[in-house]
Amino acid sequence: MARLFVDEAVVSRCRELASAIAADVQTTIDAHTTVGVERTVARAYGVSGADPEGTPLANALVDRIHKGGGTGHGVARYLGAALADGAADIQGAAERLAYGESLPDVAQIASREAAARALAPFTEAAIARIDDSRDAREAAKVKRAVGESPLKYVIVATGNIHDDAVQAKAAGFAGADIVAVIRATAQSLLDYVPEGPTTEGFGGTYATQANFRIIRQALDEIAHETGRYVAQTNYSSGLCMSEIAWMAAVERLDMLLNDAMYGILFRDINMVRTFVDQYFSRRIVARSGIVINTGEDNYLTTADAVERAHTVLASQFINEAFALRAGLREEQMGLGHAYEIDPWIEDSFLLELAQAQLVRQVFPKHPIKWMPPTKFKTGDILHSHIHDAMFNLVGVTTNQSIELLGMFSEAIHTPLLMDRYLALKGARYIFGAARHFGDEIEFKPDGKIARRATEVLEKAEHLLVEVADQGIWEAIGHGVFADVKRTRTGGKGFQGVVARDPGYLNPILDRLEGRVAS
Repeated sequence: MARLFVDEAVVSRCRELASAIAADVQTTIDAHTTVGVERTVARAYGVSGADPEGTPLANALVDRIHKGGGTGHGVARYLGAALADGAADIQGAAERLAYGESLPDVAQIASREAAARALAPFTEAAIARIDDSRDAREAAKVKRAVGESPLKYVIVATGNIHDDAVQAKAAGFAGADIVAVIRATAQSLLDYVPEGPTTEGFGGTYATQANFRIIRQALDEIAHETGRYVAQTNYSSGLCMSEIAWMAAVERLDMLLNDAMYGILFRDINMVRTFVDQYFSRRIVARSGIVINTGEDNYLTTADAVERAHTVLASQFINEAFALRAGLREEQMGLGHAYEIDPWIEDSFLLELAQAQLVRQVFPKHPIKWMPPTKFKTGDILHSHIHDAMFNLVGVTTNQSIELLGMFSEAIHTPLLMDRYLALKGARYIFGAARHFGDEIEFKPDGKIARRATEVLEKAEHLLVEVADQGIWEAIGHGVFADVKRTRTGGKGFQGVVARDPGYLNPILDRLEGRVAS
């Protein structure tokens, strides 16, 4: 592949700065838990079901503990103590704690050690569920043909999970390598996960464990019928980030959109809440082998893609640092960027090529996710199709890993079956016709592409210095990323953040962090 000169000293400096930024945040993460983390722990131990009004038992349990001021001790402390006190199983313990006459005083229940001992077999079972699902997914991939990079990624979004399953299969037959079910608009702001399959949803379909299972079955059927493995994607973000990560891990999803910065900037979720949730979710993801997708592409929907391209690269360095701290391998980090420069700017194609090539070289082992043009799409579907073709050409030239294909009706309506078919057909043409184009070209050392890449990298370094000096909390408050400003104590979900008690118990996290032997 053609290569640009990239100053490795600057790249190393960027990684050092990003590591320092992530380390500062980690001190806060390690000192706190959230209601979302505790609900995830409950679910991992087997707490399931909902009351007649649809309130999940995991919510009822954690809400009661939270109202009683016990969240800082961890839901595991209460569940383990109930088991030690004679509860027959986890479900019975959860129901007793959630609906009993009164919540026991933590000072009067079994000790932390006794609770951990009572939970030990359930902890092992929870970890085994992740491992077994991971092994089953990898075994299925070995049996089937996996697509060639760039992987062709498409979306379905009907609101009805059963219709989504049909459309997912149609996409697989048309050549998709990855199918994502777009989540219902604003589900990220719900502080619970709906129970069971859903048939209604505005702007998408709810992410639930039952819905994950339905799409997995549909894509497994495609694999059997075509001999091709089709990967499944959904969204692990928002107020239920870690719960959805758990559900995805045990239902054999392949990829998850998982990025705290997206929730902070574009959903106004409290930054402490979502950084803590992100860490736990990524510990689950790391164990499961799922590939995350990050959301830096969204920055360019609110900020100028020429002037602010360096903020994307800087955020990618920071996201990499967060992911490493959560135990993810580089091969699991699908860092995101997008083709969002105004197409009418002279040499816009060269600027896009420079950004894509720079990202590819700086993160050579990462399954980079390359997002299509949307910001400057109009009702002119023919021009939209050309715009997407240029995007596809950059993608195959620079060896991007995952391409979310653009739809020529992007600015008109939710994509229809035929839109998806034509997008896949166009990508197949470009990817085939220009398969080895990147191997046949060289970049001029002093040309526009090379100069642009150097400029973006140097600006990213300067921004990382600024963020490291003031801390990411203040940097976000100043609107450094996406020109959106948030505060450390503002945003949705802050009331669900709690300092850990010195006796905090979370055996699931202990195992995921490797602090307890397997």
